[in-house]
Amino acid sequence: MPSAYASSSSPPSSPATALSKTDFEALSAFRYQLRKFQRFSEEAAQAEGVTPQQYLLLLHVKGFPGREWASVGELAERLQSQHHSVVALISRCEKLALVERRGSAIDRRKVNIHLLPAGEHCLTKLAALHHAELNTLSATFKVPNINS
Repeated sequence: MPSAYASSSSPPSSPATALSKTDFEALSAFRYQLRKFQRFSEEAAQAEGVTPQQYLLLLHVKGFPGREWASVGELAERLQSQHHSVVALISRCEKLALVERRGSAIDRRKVNIHLLPAGEHCLTKLAALHHAELNTLSATFKVPNINS
């Protein structure tokens, strides 16, 4: 998996200002809220018969901006995963008839991933559950304001 600092910037060597106890509490609360949502998501996906990663793959195919498919490379970026890991994930989703690979009409070297009806059905159900859960969290899920 790529490093959290894989972008052009390097990890911070030392903070410009020390964080306060309140800052640590805010970060802790945020991570707790994030983990609660993630756990909800994991359990919802498993109850629907897919893994959390399979759900995320379906979500990123459907949610890719401007079109109804995504390339393997785009999905790897969205999932923050290695290309070969995403290829294996796609293969598992294909076996479940959730997605299919289609060669690109523009670039024969590329493969585009499309949802199949079973994938659409699974995603629609899970996305509705996630949307409802986010609505219940909207009052408590706050991004901390950390001194920078």
